[in-house]
Amino acid sequence: MKTASQVVLDCERMKYPNTGLYHYCLQLAQALQRNINKDNERLKLYVRRQTEADFGKGFSFIPQHSLHKFFMPLKKEYDVWHATYQGTNYFPFQKKIPTVLTIHDLNFLYDEHKASEKKEKYLKQLAKKIKHSDHIVTISNFVLDDVKQHFDLEKKTCSVIYNGCNISDDIIPAIAESKKPAVSFFYTIGTIVDKKNFHVLPPLLANNDKLLIISGVTNSQPYKEKIINEAIKYNVENRVIFTGPITETEKYWYLKNCEAFLFPSIAEGFGLPVIEAMHFGKPVILSTHTSLPEIGGNEAYYFTDFEPENMRQTLKTSMDHYNTTNPEGKIRARADFFNWDVASNQYLQVYRSLF
Repeated sequence: MKTASQVVLDCERMKYPNTGLYHYCLQLAQALQRNINKDNERLKLYVRRQTEADFGKGFSFIPQHSLHKFFMPLKKEYDVWHATYQGTNYFPFQKKIPTVLTIHDLNFLYDEHKASEKKEKYLKQLAKKIKHSDHIVTISNFVLDDVKQHFDLEKKTCSVIYNGCNISDDIIPAIAESKKPAVSFFYTIGTIVDKKNFHVLPPLLANNDKLLIISGVTNSQPYKEKIINEAIKYNVENRVIFTGPITETEKYWYLKNCEAFLFPSIAEGFGLPVIEAMHFGKPVILSTHTSLPEIGGNEAYYFTDFEPENMRQTLKTSMDHYNTTNPEGKIRARADFFNWDVASNQYLQVYRSLF
């Protein structure tokens, strides 16, 4: 006799550490486990065995296998499958199980390097998943509007559930002495690819002695070279530092100690690093593209274009305002608005509507 409703959370994408999807799955799973009704609900994590230890104690797992791309051996007692990423290769098409699909972005549509044939392929694949899903979740209103423009949602129930802030007060910011910058620095973090738009940042080092520190995995070596060439153009190449992937304690240290967090991305479904920087009360200066104004709100500053002189002026006026108005409390409050316990409870309400 069945005693509890069972939810399966797809955490397969955690095979890529140091990514937004890794932290999304980890933080959501931990928050769901805190907030689920343990009397009559159970959480199962679909994950690679190598990743199971990342969650800590008290979790139940369904081991992921590459053959599941072709057939998903789900048991009848599972009540909801949550596909946490729109590009997942593991989707229960063959099973009659209520499915929640989270769509983080449609960035592939705006990638000028991606062939139109591939874009059409991805559109068809996502349309199939949407058709087989019972509830669509997006991580911002921007993404939901984008999805509505490109897909027939067939009157499906849709929700916007914001991500939470990943910063844990249990982790102490720390970095090796040899890595500590000797002078004041601007900071940014993200995968080194075109959409992050990091190449517009080196000109901000002209006529000052500050550093620009960029953390993240390099997924496009040609784009990294573009950033370097821009730094050479302004004779600041010795002050642009690429750290590569970093630990959480190192990230916390950079966020806590930077002069400002700069994020000129032109394609974001949410932008987790933004609220991570805001957690530390830092001035964040963002682009006005896609979801970033929705996430940063009135407590962020914005580059309205990427012309170097205009960006330098925006940087100056933003820092002047920050230094004269002391808005750290309001900035931290903005970060606190994005909370994984809130997000997990909203997801639980979605699951329960499908039991």
